[in-house]
Amino acid sequence: MAYRPSRKFKKTALGAGAVVVLAGLNAPAALSFAEDRYQAYKIGQASYKIQYGSWSLVGMPAEHRVNAMHAALLHTGKVLLIAGSGNNQKNFDKGSFDTVLWDPSNDTFKKIPTPEDFFCSGHSQLPDGRLLVAGGTARYEVLDGKVTRAGGGMRVKNESPDKAVTLKKGTVFRSPSGVEYVSRFDVTVPKAKREFQISYAPSGRMLPWQTKVTAAEARVFVEAVAEGPQGLTTQAAQYEVVGLKGVDADNVYGLAERLSVDKQDFQGIRAAYEFDPRAEKYIPVDPMKDARWYPTLVTLQDGRVLAVSGLNDVGDVVPGDNEIYDPKTKKWSKGPFRYFPTYPSLFLTKGGKLLYTGSNAGYGPAEKGREPGLWDLKNNSFHKLPGLTDPDQLETSSSLLLPPAQDQRLMVLGGGGVGESRKATGRTSIIDLKQAGPVFKDGPRLPQGTRYLSSVILPDDSVFTTGGASDYRGRGASDIRKAQFYWPRTNSFVAAAAPSVGRNYHSEALLLPDGRVATFGSDPLFADKDNTKLGKFETRLEVYTPPYLHRDPSRRPQLGAGPDEVDQKGRATFKTPDPGRIERARLMRPSAVTHTTDVEQRSVELGLTKTADSVTVQVPADPTLVPPGWYMLFVTDADGTPSVAKWIRVGGAGR
Repeated sequence: MAYRPSRKFKKTALGAGAVVVLAGLNAPAALSFAEDRYQAYKIGQASYKIQYGSWSLVGMPAEHRVNAMHAALLHTGKVLLIAGSGNNQKNFDKGSFDTVLWDPSNDTFKKIPTPEDFFCSGHSQLPDGRLLVAGGTARYEVLDGKVTRAGGGMRVKNESPDKAVTLKKGTVFRSPSGVEYVSRFDVTVPKAKREFQISYAPSGRMLPWQTKVTAAEARVFVEAVAEGPQGLTTQAAQYEVVGLKGVDADNVYGLAERLSVDKQDFQGIRAAYEFDPRAEKYIPVDPMKDARWYPTLVTLQDGRVLAVSGLNDVGDVVPGDNEIYDPKTKKWSKGPFRYFPTYPSLFLTKGGKLLYTGSNAGYGPAEKGREPGLWDLKNNSFHKLPGLTDPDQLETSSSLLLPPAQDQRLMVLGGGGVGESRKATGRTSIIDLKQAGPVFKDGPRLPQGTRYLSSVILPDDSVFTTGGASDYRGRGASDIRKAQFYWPRTNSFVAAAAPSVGRNYHSEALLLPDGRVATFGSDPLFADKDNTKLGKFETRLEVYTPPYLHRDPSRRPQLGAGPDEVDQKGRATFKTPDPGRIERARLMRPSAVTHTTDVEQRSVELGLTKTADSVTVQVPADPTLVPPGWYMLFVTDADGTPSVAKWIRVGGAGR
């Protein structure tokens, strides 16, 4: 007779089996939970923080959470977070533009009225501490297959030498065959140029005056009034301006060569503003001549600002028409002509030349304007610099002037292929401009191929690098939640604590006056590994506290009372309770960063003398090394522990 277990045993066995099965199913989750608990315990230990640093999230009220596309540290110690429309067409269509001012000293936030869509603008620190913001978005892109009306650039001609002509948004242009196009923006065409010419007969007798008139030209984006293929134009034609009569109709007309239903790129604006950190508001200044979206603004040694590249008012990369802003006159003038892809990384070097590292973001053909070189603005010459590994992977790479600035060494980190390429490189390269015939040489590799890496110079002369992704806009859940320090003295990377928030496209990082690093933004295409769920903009703000701030706080160097501007000899004296502990002094320019492009930050080594109760710093007199403006002054001890920064202005009326 076969043995049959009792009903009670069956239940017990089934229950035990269920427990075993459930335990098996939940083992990975249980293990993950245990690992997370251990990780949280480990990174919370003082010994860990002293070696690797720590991260913390800053609580932001819901009403102040913005899609931070741009971040700039102001000399008030506050951080300007500019979103504009925030890569959100609904906001753009509503005219809803955002800027938020964050005070890191007490984690308070304030909304700032934003007069234009500064999404994908450029920015630069001005000598008086204001922030120049120029360019932005006039129109969102329309992708292939979504364009319903033919469109493109219309060249508007004016042959009248007597008056300029303004055509309002909505002006209709009619082709010879009767097809109509409507302008999407206002356009002003200057009056034509009139020249008087003198000619002579063979006998030498002067002939009557002759007048030559050269038509003036402006450009505006137009779209077909009717949807569909009937709006396509593939041949050059002259268009009448509907509504103009008489001599005006003769003098003013449009010219277009091709109006298509191809992908229509973003379009830029000409608007320029200064943000006043004291009044905490935008103040309009003269607009640029060219519309720009994705431009780089770089401060020159005389305090003027060069605006370079960007997409113009018809969505084309500006062909090389650069311009210079003078903060004294609040006006723009013509700059040297040179083509660059959008958001090129240009750094002011000793002697006044600009070094283009090849780093860029976004737009421009793969074969044009991507080679690194030294640009002499005085004679508009460009000397190419060789030796860069993976030169086809400079888009979305990070670049910086290594500390201290006197060493004149620049570094390129990571990057990827042009456009939506899947390529990403872990290459770093360094060039020493003090060498005869400088060439790029490979540095230590990043842990993996990385695009959108943020690189921040710290007061101890290290470079903190964090975030990024291994694929275009973080596709395939490719965010890299790692951080590390690069040490120029040893040419090596050292691991740092890992951030909890992933950062890819549209992310930023910058140094705060207390020595911490703040990180913002991230705009992934997708939210999952399989690329099936649309991504969501990252609005959390995470701050990194470096190891030097986890040491004994009572031993941190201190700067007391002192001036807010250097004297005529470039000196400034500050009280300090323990001058013997102070070993080095650094002058650090505040960041204005977007799209991994930060051409503002630099760290300058200062001369240092001490008395029994004070320290005096000596700032180099060379404005190509120290462009005029407000800087953070840090002093550090022998271990690199920094003081809280003092704000000081360099290059004022006294210098």
